[in-house]
Amino acid sequence: MIYGIDTFTFHDVLAIAKNPSKGKLTKEAKNQILKSQKNVRKIVESDRTVYGINTGFGPLCDVKISEEETAQLQHNLIISHAVGVGKPIDKELSKIMMIAKVHALSKGFSGVSLEVIERMVLMLEKDIIPVVPEQGSVGASGDLAPLSHLVLPLIGLGKVWKDGEPCDTEIVLKEHQLEPLKLGPKEGLGLINGTQFILAHAIKGLEKMEYLLDLADMAAAMSLEAYRGSASPFKKELHDIRPFEGSKKVAARMLHFLKDSENLSSHEFCDRVQDPYSFRCVPQVHGASRNAFEHLKQMAETELNSVTDNPIVLSAEESISGGNFHGQLMALPLDYATLASAELGNISDRRCYLLLEGKFGLPRLLTEYSGLNSGFMIPQYTSAALVTENKTLCFPASADSVPTSLGQEDHVSMGSISGRKFNQVLDNLVNIFAIELMYAAQGLEFRRPAQCSEIIEKNYDIVRSKVAKLEDDRLIGKDILAIAELIRDRAFVVN
Repeated sequence: MIYGIDTFTFHDVLAIAKNPSKGKLTKEAKNQILKSQKNVRKIVESDRTVYGINTGFGPLCDVKISEEETAQLQHNLIISHAVGVGKPIDKELSKIMMIAKVHALSKGFSGVSLEVIERMVLMLEKDIIPVVPEQGSVGASGDLAPLSHLVLPLIGLGKVWKDGEPCDTEIVLKEHQLEPLKLGPKEGLGLINGTQFILAHAIKGLEKMEYLLDLADMAAAMSLEAYRGSASPFKKELHDIRPFEGSKKVAARMLHFLKDSENLSSHEFCDRVQDPYSFRCVPQVHGASRNAFEHLKQMAETELNSVTDNPIVLSAEESISGGNFHGQLMALPLDYATLASAELGNISDRRCYLLLEGKFGLPRLLTEYSGLNSGFMIPQYTSAALVTENKTLCFPASADSVPTSLGQEDHVSMGSISGRKFNQVLDNLVNIFAIELMYAAQGLEFRRPAQCSEIIEKNYDIVRSKVAKLEDDRLIGKDILAIAELIRDRAFVVN
């Protein structure tokens, strides 16, 4: 995958994060970078005033900076903007930020030197990954604070990860026999203007959500097997006359998961006319979440292949001070995807509740010896708590704006908060699905000797590889954690 040339997908970025040698800087990309750097140099040598190249920043855009002071200007910019607080983001997120930043800078509109970009590529390859705090960006001129922390190691400051702990950059650079860089005109601004913090959270969230969407369908199918519900609501003819792509896909997947089930055939002989919504409407609810995923994916991959700093240097004669750094284009779809993810947990919790009611041949609380035993009563409390926590995280951060920079940045996106909340909801979803899968596997114990579809039986066996059937009360909390770990390891068969 070639930085600055190829059109990256979010999967490409994740692949480079796992193996940085997959990201290349070719001669074509280097020529783009060198040309842009040369254009900036010509602007500096001219008498023209260009924002961020020979002026101050934000409300100080009317302060002219001399050619001799331009290097100090860029250094001061980075150290003054590195004001993030809170816990560090995951190391992988920092890597994704770096990859996305290198890709954008390599397109040749930012004026950042080849030396700086090659150093970033080298840092990725040598696993010298900056420590970036999670809080401090309002998504205005992009992600100024987190990106400042991301690039501090280029000038020998800040911290990088070493053996799983933050370590002073100076120590690690010496170990690798690397000297700090001195930034040229516009380089600091090009490095810290952009949306790579927001984008990294979107990319990591897309990776999680893609699997969890598939897992949601499988978990619903396993629960339906335990409930002995009906597969009729998933028939193709029903969804062809309301042809949303998400619901059509989910309906087809449900039929795949339920194929040749001995459990569901018994539904035809019971007196149930129809199942509750959390079973019957799986295609419509899960499908709506899939539509949101596709929207975020499209927006994130557009952003990934864009130039998001400011000003944009088109030539030595033309630079444009615009708003490509504004995070709103990502904040809105991230908030949408957060709501869509929360709904997957909401409907999962309802399916759990139905399995506990003691109807249609299932014992109350999924235990034959209730009274003495509480059975599976309390895990649904945990599910309910997680669902409610997710609901509180659904308030759209993008609905708020606090003016900054003395009013120069008078409308901000808060997209960094959108991205962080999105991932929090997805992480909660792992535990919600762990509870549903535990319930569904227990419910199937009371349907034997009837067999499920082949794929559901495989997933039942995966649950049972870590969690035994519940006979008498035990430490069920350990079981939830064990299944959650299986989910994080992507152990379940979801296609």
